[in-house]
Amino acid sequence: MRRRLAPGVVALLAAGAGVAAQAPPPAGLSGDPAAGAQIFDVRCGFCHGDGGVGGQGPSLIGVVGRRAGSLPNFAYSAALAGSGITWTGPQLDHFLTNPAAAVPGTAMPMNVPDAKERADVIAYLGTLE
Repeated sequence: MRRRLAPGVVALLAAGAGVAAQAPPPAGLSGDPAAGAQIFDVRCGFCHGDGGVGGQGPSLIGVVGRRAGSLPNFAYSAALAGSGITWTGPQLDHFLTNPAAAVPGTAMPMNVPDAKERADVIAYLGTLE
């Protein structure tokens, strides 16, 4: 299981320091994972925790390719658990644009309205294995 990079390492990568290299995002996830990690820390980390430890939200390690609402021991909304969604890049993009419109009844209150930021966050999520 790969863990999220520490903010200092992310900053070095984002600045092009070349000290370490993060794997490119999986196919179809064209954003910048290092930028996505920084956005995740600010916008998503409070609920989804650090290193995949869920807070109010579930762990997002391995979320790309996973069926929505399928992690054991997390109380998903009935809407999300019954949505039938599998989290692909396009599906995450649609959901993060406006979660309440994508899955009416979801408990997810946050959106990422900026398309580039969404692409970066989704690329970052694709690195969490």
